Amino acid sequence: MTVQILVPGSELWERTIAFAEGCSWRAGRELSRQMREGSFRGWERVFAAVSNGEPVGFCTLTEKDCCPAELPWSPFIGFVFVDEAFRGRRISQALINAASAYAGSLGSCQVFAVSGEEGLYEKLGLTRLTMIQTIYGETEQLFVMNIGGNNGEIRSL
Repeated sequence: MTVQILVPGSELWERTIAFAEGCSWRAGRELSRQMREGSFRGWERVFAAVSNGEPVGFCTLTEKDCCPAELPWSPFIGFVFVDEAFRGRRISQALINAASAYAGSLGSCQVFAVSGEEGLYEKLGLTRLTMIQTIYGETEQLFVMNIGGNNGEIRSL
């Protein structure tokens, strides 16, 4: 299993769109829509976990994910999903590590995530920071993970 960083036109871009569209998680359809519509700009990326040449999981690194634009935090890991047949192999961790390494290469000292899941992101190395209201009107947890040496100071990319 490898993790690949995707941009439009990447070899796996269309296959990842199809995988996201057909996955068991309803948010996969939203990711496939965003990929088709070219919603990823500048440094934003999609990451695909790949086994035998086919996507088995994905995540994104974006400026805001589902957060209101006025919130000061960035970048965000989002859309973390691993196909049920591949769970239990630390693929989510590999995806988050790849997205975090990419964020670090851009100069970020932290990455953030928004989720309603209890216990998942804590197991993956993130710490709950606060609760926020998303652009969809839902109250969700905001998580942070330090990826650089800035003594825990939270800043934006």
